[in-house]
Amino acid sequence: MSTDIIQCERLLAEVEISDLDGFCRDHAGSAALPALAAFLLDRFSVALECDPDIVAGFAGDSSNLPGAAQAVARPDNPRDCAVILRACTQAGIPVTLSGGKSNLTGSATPDGGVVLSLVRMLSADGAGGAPVAVDADARTVRGAVGMIVEDLRKEVLRVTDGKLFYPVDPTSRADASVGGTVICNASGFVPGHAGATREWVRAIELVLPDGALICAERGQYVARDGRFVLEDYGVRREWPVPRYPRPTIKNAGGPFSALDGVMDFVDLIVGSEGLFGALTGCTFALRQSPDAVLDLFFSLPEEKLALAFYRQVSRHLKGDLGSLGALEYFGVNCPRYMNHRDRLFHGDDKVGIYLQVPLYGRSLEEAAEEWMGVILESGCGVKDEAVMLLDSERNWTMFMEARHSLPANALEVVKHRGAFTIMTDTVVPPGRFEEFLNFTHGILDEAKMEYLAFGHLGDCHLHFTLLPHREQLDQGVALYDAIVAKSADLGGVYSGEHGTGKRKRKDFLRCYGPAAVEDVRRCKAAVDPGFMLNRGNVIEV
Repeated sequence: MSTDIIQCERLLAEVEISDLDGFCRDHAGSAALPALAAFLLDRFSVALECDPDIVAGFAGDSSNLPGAAQAVARPDNPRDCAVILRACTQAGIPVTLSGGKSNLTGSATPDGGVVLSLVRMLSADGAGGAPVAVDADARTVRGAVGMIVEDLRKEVLRVTDGKLFYPVDPTSRADASVGGTVICNASGFVPGHAGATREWVRAIELVLPDGALICAERGQYVARDGRFVLEDYGVRREWPVPRYPRPTIKNAGGPFSALDGVMDFVDLIVGSEGLFGALTGCTFALRQSPDAVLDLFFSLPEEKLALAFYRQVSRHLKGDLGSLGALEYFGVNCPRYMNHRDRLFHGDDKVGIYLQVPLYGRSLEEAAEEWMGVILESGCGVKDEAVMLLDSERNWTMFMEARHSLPANALEVVKHRGAFTIMTDTVVPPGRFEEFLNFTHGILDEAKMEYLAFGHLGDCHLHFTLLPHREQLDQGVALYDAIVAKSADLGGVYSGEHGTGKRKRKDFLRCYGPAAVEDVRRCKAAVDPGFMLNRGNVIEV
């Protein structure tokens, strides 16, 4: 039975807390880090590295935002995380959480203070055990937060002899850490809610900034009347939850919110971008592996035909696109920037679609016949010779090489131009998708801005990737802002999969408004009143 009263556990003894707090009161601020490092090593056997050469390797992430830090900690268990977090909180030293550093929004980019890297958290039980613990009967897996997502996926397949799999497959799965994908609510190919991490998280362990531990299963702690109650050794305090209106479409923008004030604690933490604590443990649901998978790629002369196919698929599946493995789109200018263009795109076709259908109790032949019928019924006029079955290792490898070449080739072009890519991550409701596309194509063409359009057609979630020359950078930023504003006006969101971090704070404000900023601020202040942890993510300090 659920409750709104969250029971905290203490990882440190009373005497340890007293010693730690006393030292930090006398040694506050980043200037005291060398002294703090010596104390933590002597009293708790916790290493805090202050060597600039070591720290420099943790001062940035894939966002390429400039960062700086004075120290880095790399704990391998929850207790050591608690020591670092409480010490920094008491000493007034900012802490930035870091995992695989694959995010594009700067959420792991530090702005001074300490980087708390979780890359050595490689035990599923937090006590030195194996990185993965699968319960095949319950169809769950407990994964170490510091391990790479693709390693988790492979280990689940190995342990279950291919019978179960973890279905979340973000593009960065070979680089992203398990904990990072939870905190950012990462998503992958699968359309709808089933494609995002949130759908599969069954339990979490979170160390708060004061060092207390919360262990929560889904359904165990549920906020009522817009707040949780934290109980720590008999002392209670309220923890208000965000209540701003949140579109129910694919959404990785900002912490989870609930208008009615009823929220599962697991949902608050998934996608919270490290605002409330350090994730030290997580358990995921698993899915039965399909008997086979139908993989198709086909090209079309223009975008309006791709939209016709999308509408037909929606009708065919009665709106349940989450039953697909993927519905991906390669649109404007993509053939110019993709390797293997001549093998994928037929003749002068300008756009392409990748479709994946997991099969349960059906043959590939039967499924192929069904989906060729769907393609024909869509009226998009696809030619037989424009359809490719990715049914061999050679074809599949070729397709994946082409897909990954797209952003890489675009990046090389803008580097040569002395600029950088500017990429949107917007999602809009299906009924407003065509209007959004017409607007975005229109303003980019009018500005004579070169761009690509590709992404997740099944979620109405395309990445418009602008390729400016150096003298067009200011114009490119203004165009990006206009696209984000339009998505918000249409009931959409600015981030479908990449989160907010530090780079998109103004997008959060534009999408949700000042009241939402205050909602998040109140929620964070309840557990981190000094705003020491992951400061600058989502909202300004």
